[in-house]
Amino acid sequence: MEAVDPTIYRLAIFVLAVFVGYYVVWSVTPALHTPLMAVTNAISSVIIVGALLAATAGVGGPETAEASAGVGVSRIAGTIAIILAAVNIFGGFLVTQRMLAMYKKKEKT
Repeated sequence: MEAVDPTIYRLAIFVLAVFVGYYVVWSVTPALHTPLMAVTNAISSVIIVGALLAATAGVGGPETAEASAGVGVSRIAGTIAIILAAVNIFGGFLVTQRMLAMYKKKEKT
């Protein structure tokens, strides 16, 4: 009996995560949207830390010819992850700020 390729397992987990994420996000009531955005921003900040580590892979260390290709892919993927997570964080803060402004009492002039 042959073992299943680990890539298939990872792909299956990714597909399940997409479905679970879709149903979790779209079933959130509007009252819970702001706290959910705050948690999402916190998760994205952790992603940025990991992306910074990936983007700086191999810096300052000895590089062999075999490792240089993997390091290049890691740097590119890390840079893309930094950009996407930063967009998510700043966009989340803007959306949260707008939602909180909706609940403020309007001042009488």
